[in-house]
Amino acid sequence: MTSHTPHRTALSVNVNKVALLRNTRHLGIPSVTRAAELCLQAGAQGITVHPRPDERHIRSHDVRELAALMKAWPDREYNIEGNPSQNLMDFIRQVRPHQATFVPDSEDQFTSDHGWSFPQDAERLAPLIAECKALGVRVSLFMDPLPEQMAAARAVGADRVELYTEPYAAAWGTPQQAHQIGRYAAAARAALDVGLGVNAGHDLNRDNLAAFVREVPGVLEVSIGHALIGDALELGYAATVQAYLACIEKGSQSSANS
Repeated sequence: MTSHTPHRTALSVNVNKVALLRNTRHLGIPSVTRAAELCLQAGAQGITVHPRPDERHIRSHDVRELAALMKAWPDREYNIEGNPSQNLMDFIRQVRPHQATFVPDSEDQFTSDHGWSFPQDAERLAPLIAECKALGVRVSLFMDPLPEQMAAARAVGADRVELYTEPYAAAWGTPQQAHQIGRYAAAARAALDVGLGVNAGHDLNRDNLAAFVREVPGVLEVSIGHALIGDALELGYAATVQAYLACIEKGSQSSANS
């Protein structure tokens, strides 16, 4: 068994829901780039977008404008999510973000709800992963918490996996909570053992984040959008980002002391 050194978990803020609100009018408010800038100023380590083909939230110009903004923050990371067989690769080629997160969404999918499957997805993913890496872009694969799938994700060329955390969030506060967190811890250990970095995201919030960081080893990044932007409507961007960073800090300290 490999020894796993603890890492401080980075917070990447997904600004899709800011764009969704903006798109209901033609006034350009709220500003997606201003939201990102305020989150970065408050200490967020990255910005995430998931530009879908129908542009129902993030639009092409947002991807480019955020790429320009991120140049002023060289110590932070830009993560673009999406299905590489739809519109994602064009954005990757244009702006070369730090990370591309491949998500197996259909074009009309309401939200991401499952990860890639191996061996069936390996053949189509391998050349796209190779292209990203040739461009200097790290690749993370959106995956269900299945330990037996992690070696295959590594074999196809991925650098990281993003564990799809909706089942954990749904079980929070129920008798299934301990079982679910055990599934994610096992998947993370399997990923770490084959040399993958571990990211996580989907429905993480101020209630369940600290426990996830505490119990799941080696989480390098959490990508959080819906809950964080919802909290920001009440608290403001700065206070919200700081609250999420405090959850991460609490989970990290608990993990280090356990």
